[in-house]
Amino acid sequence: MVPVSVGSGGRGSSRARRAHRSRVPARRVARGGRGLGTHADAGGDRRRRDRGDPAPRRRDRVVAPHVARRDRRRPAARPRRTAGWDPLHHGRCVGGGAVKRAAVLAVDGGGSKVDAVLIRRDGMVLGAARIATGAASDGVPGEDDHMRPILEATRAAAGLAGRDPAAGPLADLGVFCLSGADLPVDDRRIVRWLRRHVLATEDVVRNDSFAVLRAGTERSWGVGVVCGFGTNCSGVAPNGRVTRFPAIGPVSGDFGGGIELGTLSLWHAIRAEDGRGDPTVLRNLVPTHFGMRRPSQVMEALYLGTLGEHRLTELTPVLFRAAKRNDRIAREVVWRQADEIVAMATVAIRRLRMQKLDVDVVLGGGVFQSGWPPFLERIEAGVRAFAPDARVLVLDAPPVVGAALIGLDNIGAREAAFRRVRESLTHERLTAKTAARRGPRPRREAPRARRREES
Repeated sequence: MVPVSVGSGGRGSSRARRAHRSRVPARRVARGGRGLGTHADAGGDRRRRDRGDPAPRRRDRVVAPHVARRDRRRPAARPRRTAGWDPLHHGRCVGGGAVKRAAVLAVDGGGSKVDAVLIRRDGMVLGAARIATGAASDGVPGEDDHMRPILEATRAAAGLAGRDPAAGPLADLGVFCLSGADLPVDDRRIVRWLRRHVLATEDVVRNDSFAVLRAGTERSWGVGVVCGFGTNCSGVAPNGRVTRFPAIGPVSGDFGGGIELGTLSLWHAIRAEDGRGDPTVLRNLVPTHFGMRRPSQVMEALYLGTLGEHRLTELTPVLFRAAKRNDRIAREVVWRQADEIVAMATVAIRRLRMQKLDVDVVLGGGVFQSGWPPFLERIEAGVRAFAPDARVLVLDAPPVVGAALIGLDNIGAREAAFRRVRESLTHERLTAKTAARRGPRPRREAPRARRREES
């Protein structure tokens, strides 16, 4: 028996030999595809011509973009991009690659601040920023002066994500949960403004109370109450029906929020000073907060413009401090605020016929962070007197989390994306991003809405 080699020295059919020679050289594949394209194996072509073999059939002489990505002859329609920041590589700066558009741009805009977040489809946060609005929120909802902080926050988030804010849409879907979206006319104004600035390919406009609701519960239905700069409430039934209030101030029957609580604190302090009202510790606490001696000095500063009216929201913690000291005037104001919140929540529950359900009532806003249990206990008792199975929750997470989750709902993201957003998007992270990453910060457990009976 004579051994015969079956390797490359063996002679098979001519078709098999041509098929073997027409394969992509493994050496070039190992080099990452450099040289692949129309003339990928020019040496092999010359050898075939010398032997008289027919050239292998090619379907197209144009280099496929995904094949020629690293080839020197990349297609003219796909010009080489300059080096930049690639958020998909978790903060590494790479060259020559295009930065992909975010899946969702989530914005929560209240009376005191605006949060903007760019996230991927898998829930990875690409950029997050917080901008203080201050007196800018005094403009007409939907006008440029009112919307300017939203644009600033979005640009800041885009910069942290390595995106040029002026380079077209930043995301496929934009979810804007804004305190100024109270009436249908407000929604139309905001939509027109968004179309002019093209922040996202598609826009969804909601009131900020919807962000509070979605951030505070894993469900897609319930009641959300906001008590921050002002007050508002919205509700969503299990079947998708929606109810909400205009919430544009006293002219729409509203009461409360930081600006009104601060105004009433000063009102009672001045009346206690001049003798028209009953004595209250607010007479001393209010001017002391602003570094003054008398409430009338605070009034004069507001009148002359040396003290911004929006700073009256700073008196909300002062009011609760007076209530903790058993001040009758302060407690009356706090109880009135609690009863107004109960009224809004129970009306929303009644409209949507959820009084027999275990509906989640999520409370969000700075007023609920007072840390005074009797205030929250009064709200819980009032809600449960109407809906016994209701669960009252206090939101700890930033409301922009709710805007991000609404966006993920709309694009059909996986469950892991929702968990990632909740775990990574915190108040501390928003502050750190706004501070231009001054340094590493300690990681803490993601805040969740907590039940009142557990707090």
